[in-house]
Amino acid sequence: MITLSSFSVLHKFYVSVTQIEYKEEEQSLQIITRIFIDDIEEALRKRYDENITLLSKEKETKVEQYLSTYLKQKLRITVNGKEVYYTFLGKEYDNDLVLCYLEVENVSSLETIEVSNLILMDFFEEQQNLIHVKKGKKRKSLILEKERDNGMLKFSE
Repeated sequence: MITLSSFSVLHKFYVSVTQIEYKEEEQSLQIITRIFIDDIEEALRKRYDENITLLSKEKETKVEQYLSTYLKQKLRITVNGKEVYYTFLGKEYDNDLVLCYLEVENVSSLETIEVSNLILMDFFEEQQNLIHVKKGKKRKSLILEKERDNGMLKFSE
């Protein structure tokens, strides 16, 4: 399988990938959002701190605060018609990507999920945000872009 990072050398494009997995036994949504480091770094510099560097150890706490704040403004999730709120658990780097770990607790069922993802859309006209949702053996996906920045998936069918 070709990884997201292998394309960055060939052609510059703007994409993030968010994986959401419903864990029924834990009654939670476990979320991983993958964003190119240089793109999110540019956004955080313009929005919060022009000197921020994601890979720097000296401002690690600030980076996590900025990432958490930015994601809470740009990524919204509604489960079964009710907006839910996630906790920013942390981040790690993988080559040219930052992986942000989020969790929504107390999700007793997942019939529908609506995702609004505006990550980087105010910075890059061509930005696409891919959403993959898994519930048990069912997997569904959305491609969100500037003209269509939210979508709903139904698992009750």
